[in-house]
Amino acid sequence: MDAAESGTRDGVSFGPFQLHMSARLLTRDGASVDVGGRALDLLIALTSSPNEVISKTDLMARVWPDVIVEEGSLRFHINGLRNALGDGKDGARYIATIPGRGYCFVAVVSRADSSRRATVSTTPPEFPHANLPIRLSQMIDREQDVARLALQLKTSRVVTIAGAGGIGKTTVAVAVANDLSGAFDGAMLFVDLGMLNDPELVAPGLASMMGLTVGAGDVRPSLIAYLRDKKVCLVLDTCEHLIEAVAALSSTIIKTAPQVHILATSREPLRIDGEYVYKLEALACPPDDPEISAASAMSYPATQLFMERAAASGASRDVSDTDARIVAGICRKLDGVALAVELAARRVETWGLSQTAALLDQQLTLGWQGSRTAPPRQRTLQATLDWSFNLLTYRERLVLRRLAIFVGHFTLDAAFAVGTDAALDRYVVFSAIENLVAKSMVATRTMGASTCYRLLDTTRAYVQTTPVDADEYAAFAARHAAYFGTWLAHAAADWTTLTTGAEREPHFAALNNVRTALEWCFGDTGNKRAGIELAAAAAPAFLAMSLLPECRRWSERAILALEENVRGGPEEMHLQGTFGMASMYLHGKSDAALAALSRSAAIAEQQGDIIMQIGMLGMLRTFKFRSGEFKDALKYAKLCRTLAAGADDPAASGHACSLLGRSLHLTGDLEGARIELEDSLWHWSRAKRTTIYLGHELHYPSDVTLARNLWLQGLPYQAAQRAHKVIADVVRIDRPAAQVVVLGWAASVFLWTGNLESAEQHIGALLYQAETNSLVPFIAAGQARQGELSILRGDALGGVENLRAGLKTLHQIGYETLTTEFSISLALGLKALGQHAEALALTDQTIQRVERNGEDLYLPELLRVKGGIQLAIQQRPNRQTELCLSRSLELSRRQGARAWELRTVTDLADLWAKEGRTDDAKALLQPVFEQFVEGLATPDLVSAGHLLSTLK
Repeated sequence: MDAAESGTRDGVSFGPFQLHMSARLLTRDGASVDVGGRALDLLIALTSSPNEVISKTDLMARVWPDVIVEEGSLRFHINGLRNALGDGKDGARYIATIPGRGYCFVAVVSRADSSRRATVSTTPPEFPHANLPIRLSQMIDREQDVARLALQLKTSRVVTIAGAGGIGKTTVAVAVANDLSGAFDGAMLFVDLGMLNDPELVAPGLASMMGLTVGAGDVRPSLIAYLRDKKVCLVLDTCEHLIEAVAALSSTIIKTAPQVHILATSREPLRIDGEYVYKLEALACPPDDPEISAASAMSYPATQLFMERAAASGASRDVSDTDARIVAGICRKLDGVALAVELAARRVETWGLSQTAALLDQQLTLGWQGSRTAPPRQRTLQATLDWSFNLLTYRERLVLRRLAIFVGHFTLDAAFAVGTDAALDRYVVFSAIENLVAKSMVATRTMGASTCYRLLDTTRAYVQTTPVDADEYAAFAARHAAYFGTWLAHAAADWTTLTTGAEREPHFAALNNVRTALEWCFGDTGNKRAGIELAAAAAPAFLAMSLLPECRRWSERAILALEENVRGGPEEMHLQGTFGMASMYLHGKSDAALAALSRSAAIAEQQGDIIMQIGMLGMLRTFKFRSGEFKDALKYAKLCRTLAAGADDPAASGHACSLLGRSLHLTGDLEGARIELEDSLWHWSRAKRTTIYLGHELHYPSDVTLARNLWLQGLPYQAAQRAHKVIADVVRIDRPAAQVVVLGWAASVFLWTGNLESAEQHIGALLYQAETNSLVPFIAAGQARQGELSILRGDALGGVENLRAGLKTLHQIGYETLTTEFSISLALGLKALGQHAEALALTDQTIQRVERNGEDLYLPELLRVKGGIQLAIQQRPNRQTELCLSRSLELSRRQGARAWELRTVTDLADLWAKEGRTDDAKALLQPVFEQFVEGLATPDLVSAGHLLSTLK
């Protein structure tokens, strides 16, 4: 049976395509078509029922069993499949979208004749030396590789499976050879060249395995003469250490023996005419997703292999979601290298899953033993890597040792910067890298239009254990730090423009190297002066990427290392600023944050750096704002506004207007706040950058505060629209620090307008981002927001519990921006539970704090709530309640807060109606109600309308 026949069996054909279902292979005119596993599953499902509509739900159930996916994933893979088929090109039509129903395969499909069977030759074998090992009963995720290689070997005659050590080349080669055995009538010779050390023994060894007499002379002519008329497949395993000899012999055989095919495995190609190189990749691993389920994690080949080998060693096959995430982490750590995964899996029965992962985190255990029956070079990772390393030239080893300093991917420019010196010029380094890639010691990856390089973690860990001269290491470590310091300076302008994960991925990869450089600089043998410069350049990047703990750590480390002669200069100014900002975002009010921000602002003033001064005064305003010191915050905001007026910088003006608008908002000057906030957005629209300092998108706080302002001014529909828009905008930039600010403030709009579904959704998002990024103030704020939501849904007990817990944390860390709002909700919850005395005491305390700190915005609502509590205590209309409501009404009108005014007149009208003053109640409520031209379905307006309808 030939390869083509084997592949077509149980398959279908359409147009120029053949789909080999059992082999999971798609070909076009005999050539393999590269299509992903999910897309191939979709094609099999669609071609199984041609001209029938298959619903999206059914397709997702077939392709993603036991995994919940969004419809977007289905559309993505359908589009990829269409591209692979050339659907729509030159009139070809294969997959039709049926709107509202699903998809249909519309091309004519011909099925293979399943009755056709291969015939096995009954003639006596002409090749009695066949020695093919038995194929493994089960391989993980290599079926497509095997099918493609089998097809390729039929046409190319010489195919090399190339890849890193331990990746599974031999296993795949044996499987391919077994599949093709029938096509060669069993004439398959497997040659393990790993057992030979001398290149002169390659031809004699091969001749000996074929039963030829090996004398003292050159055996190659006899070998060629023997193979000249034979139809044989030679499987040459482990060629890399004998590459020159194997390449020369293979080239001669291919040229002189037309029916001989060669399948080789090697860590580098043979580089001979006619060779087809098949790069065998590592097994796919699950993504680093803290929420991934066991079902989803176990759908990846690396985790499947791990669990199969662990079970074979006596461990349990059952895993929880938590266990599956540990397995996924282990497989990622080992880069999906099959040998490494198997060796780790064998430890689970002895050490347990968590301890195995911990051992890997402490050190890649290169000495773990594998199968006793494996070749010596594959019994441990150490042996496998020793084998590869010993095949390198001196210069290749030297360059590889220098490249091992890189964490993750690096560019060729970075490699040149670190690898070259007086002894190694760029040409030598380039040639070495080219050879290291060819020998599978360095991996490549395309990122955008560029090619990046990377050492697998196992390779890097091994190389870092090899001896290196201390002075040499210090020299290339210094070059590494200098390169990434320069990179940070050039990339600074990019931070604010990177809005998606894909755009930011290369920058995150580079930041891994910045961390490594900082660790060396501040280490015992490092260069602290270089570390200070690098930290000053890196801190804004860490801050912009919301890596706040690292920003704080390295800024503080550099500040402590500053020499006296450079204090008071630009470096200290920026380091103090980043330290203060990160400290404030992480921990709220602290003396360290205040001192650092004040120091940075003072240096900026001394240096005459107006933009930096505005930035730092703005941060001091934010510090006071978050501490609940709103009068002081307003002073800083006004000072920023004055400085910005003379700066002729739209971004600075946008920032200053934003600060002043937000401060005026909380003082209750709603009209003034709206003017400043709208001016802020106008200035930002003209600015050539979206930030004033350190990568924080300051127009988002303006937008979300304006949404709150609009609700308070009686425009609930516009408020909700703006809140939804600003959330959508900030989510797109993928920056947690900006997102939590917007989500925390926007929640007010949804709670006030009664849109509890949106409130729940966005409070959940707030908590997720805050918890994921260790933003303690926003974790507490999110918990308090959940409490507010619970009370509005009738769960006063649960709501009070969450509000108390959230407020306790916020008070402890001095984050007082939203505590008044939360205190109002807590008082309402206590009132609902009948705890009137505590509710009244809390309200009085909050009123006193508001009047002391200048947060007048909430006074009308506080007085209204206090009046309601007093009414509940006395159980009848009383003078105290009416006085509170009257004062609330006066303040809300003075502020222009129609939303507060509506709530107050509704309560007061209800009070008067119960006293029999129906006409007065109607005269009070009706004109206020009629001022509202939108949002009539919101709870406050519905309640007011219902009361008005009863006032006849």
